[in-house]
Amino acid sequence: MSKFPAASDKDQAVSQVEYRIQGLSCANCAREMQEEIQKLEHGQTASILYNSGRLLISPKVDLTRVKGILKRDGATLIPPQGRRDGRISGGDIHGHQHEQSHVHGHEHGDGHSHLDSRGEEHSHGHGHSHEHGDNRLGKWLLGIAAALYIATFIFDSIMPGSVLIIMYLSSIALSGYSTFVRGLRNLTRLKFNMDTLMTVAMVGAVLIGEWKEATLVAILFGLNELLEGYGMNRARKSMEALLSAAPKQAVLLTGDGELTVPIASLNIGDMVLVRAGEKIPSDGTIIEGHSAVNEAAITGESIPVPKEPGHGVFGGSVNTDGLLKIRIDKAYEDSSLARIMHLVQEAQDTKTPTELFIDKFAKYYTPAIMIIAALVVLIPPLLLGQPWMKWVYEGLAILIVGCPCALVLSSPIALVSGMTRCARNGVLVKGGVHLEQLGKINAVAFDKTGTLTLGQPSVMKEFVYDADRFHSISAAMEAGSLHPLAKAIVRQAEAQGISSTALPEPTELVTLPGIGLSAEIEGVRYWAGSEEILGKISLEEHLRQQVLNDLHHLKAAGFTVVLVADHSSVLGLYGLADELRPESPDVIAELHRNGIAHTVMLTGDHAESAKAIASQVGVTDWAAGLLPEQKVERVRELSGSWNVAMVGDGINDAPALAASSLGIAMGKGTDTAVETADIVLMQDHLGKLPGAIKIARQVSRVIVWNIGISLTLKLIALLLTIPGWLTLWIAVMSDMGATIVVTLLGLTVLLGRDTPAYRSTS
Repeated sequence: MSKFPAASDKDQAVSQVEYRIQGLSCANCAREMQEEIQKLEHGQTASILYNSGRLLISPKVDLTRVKGILKRDGATLIPPQGRRDGRISGGDIHGHQHEQSHVHGHEHGDGHSHLDSRGEEHSHGHGHSHEHGDNRLGKWLLGIAAALYIATFIFDSIMPGSVLIIMYLSSIALSGYSTFVRGLRNLTRLKFNMDTLMTVAMVGAVLIGEWKEATLVAILFGLNELLEGYGMNRARKSMEALLSAAPKQAVLLTGDGELTVPIASLNIGDMVLVRAGEKIPSDGTIIEGHSAVNEAAITGESIPVPKEPGHGVFGGSVNTDGLLKIRIDKAYEDSSLARIMHLVQEAQDTKTPTELFIDKFAKYYTPAIMIIAALVVLIPPLLLGQPWMKWVYEGLAILIVGCPCALVLSSPIALVSGMTRCARNGVLVKGGVHLEQLGKINAVAFDKTGTLTLGQPSVMKEFVYDADRFHSISAAMEAGSLHPLAKAIVRQAEAQGISSTALPEPTELVTLPGIGLSAEIEGVRYWAGSEEILGKISLEEHLRQQVLNDLHHLKAAGFTVVLVADHSSVLGLYGLADELRPESPDVIAELHRNGIAHTVMLTGDHAESAKAIASQVGVTDWAAGLLPEQKVERVRELSGSWNVAMVGDGINDAPALAASSLGIAMGKGTDTAVETADIVLMQDHLGKLPGAIKIARQVSRVIVWNIGISLTLKLIALLLTIPGWLTLWIAVMSDMGATIVVTLLGLTVLLGRDTPAYRSTS
């Protein structure tokens, strides 16, 4: 289960430098390059993370040799920016570190040099990738190659054959030279991958005089590589756009005035000034000022939230109008946004079971295709007396059909797109494996308090016998208490239009253990608390009976009862309960409509309260009076029959979150629950949950379709070899067609329209 990094993980990460790699378009090639780098001295722990385009490597490795390995496959390194531990600190988001480089030059107190082993990396002011330039050059070369190829058709009858051959060779060189060079190098090392397949196919086609088809193979394969790179880069850039919410600098308040500093230098307790339109540098508490803060980067909610002194704020959120003075409560690397970005980046590179299977499959698949092609070339001529040239041609076509590009791309583009879209909506998925699991769940278990409910008691029902005194007296007695029930009673009085300044002043306020409060107000003794107060007052029998009947009614509904009385009468009764989140019934109903067959509420509350909440929210089952370990037992029981997700927010929910197939935490819950969970709803409500499940199911469908399309097109093309109908044209079109379809289907996840979330309006 994905967690925040453990200490051992951090220790290992500190020993590695993180580089970004440009030019990665093939997951299979990335895996092969990683294996080569791991064979270098000190390279055993090296890891190429294809989905996010990163290389994690020991600083002791010879970078010259690493660059050589990458260069052979058309990839290059981008210098490391900032921290070596892989955590995202201020200003080092995906290489855009202009501000910090100007603030503190090349001197870093943490000892993290920005030089490689040869002292080459001085590119702070130019952290942007040159991938766009490379893409433009590739497009131009491919365009010229295509123009030359088209020209051969136009001048076929008027130009000498030697000139046409030169044009074909020029077109092949412009569009496929890199593939050809890599393929020849692979052949000398008996390494069989898609470059090897394409090189053998091109050389073979040339040797048998199929110039037109050899050139077409080169051009279409070059186009194929551009499309692969585009699809993956589009998914990566969507994620990078999400991460661009990171602020770079902060205005620190010092004894000498204001000082602009990089956010990485902020300490807990520092005071910062945030003006309208600026980003809040890190998690903190407002000390002065009133404003509305846009928290979309954290929660996915676009409506600004009103803030005033005492309210907490997230780093990366935007102050929309007022001037705020904020006390920093967390160093930036521990702030909500930094943790989200770190987890999102990790999540991109978490291999799912599907991806692991495809990686393993592709490792053996390519050599198998080479063997099949060899058999097709040899068996018909040797055993059946067929013409050699015909079956050499068929064998070359099989090599092209066998290219595993589309199959390898089936999963990563869809997964990165799905995680990006979820994160854009304020749902943090900690890995592709959890996104896949989210798409498979058919049962959801909910904690009650703070998840289905607001986690604070409210007055749900009341019986008023003395309208003139009931609310004002009870609020006056409870106004000084911090007890949640007391706060609910004060809020109820305010809802009745009674201002706190208009409340009478209680004297001789006494706490009665196990009962409630007693106080004298304007010369009269009053009590507020449990039904035991009835034993302290004189009450006529018919009035006592009425009060007892109303008490029974409130208790039967699962409410906690607060009785308010003077020495001879009862002023009224409050029925209090944890208030249901307004969106909860709609969310449960939406889950049921979308294939979640079983929903269950788990709570430690008494049965009456649980039954009342369960009936209001619409869950299919509920269990009350549960201790944390009993919640774990219930979740494990459910897991025997269902694919269960557990949703909770409290520290007592952490064991159940860990025990479930999938743990989902409320983002404003406890740190323990958030760290234990696999998915975090960064809003303080459940409204985004149904949408996240829809996205996960869409991703699962896309992956299944992609794998099916990739294999089906290849199988159809291979079957054409039986009657001898497979041509290089068909082979290239089937391979490129599969790649185009897989890429476009993966990107449709990003383009999907999100349904409005069911939100709390309280």
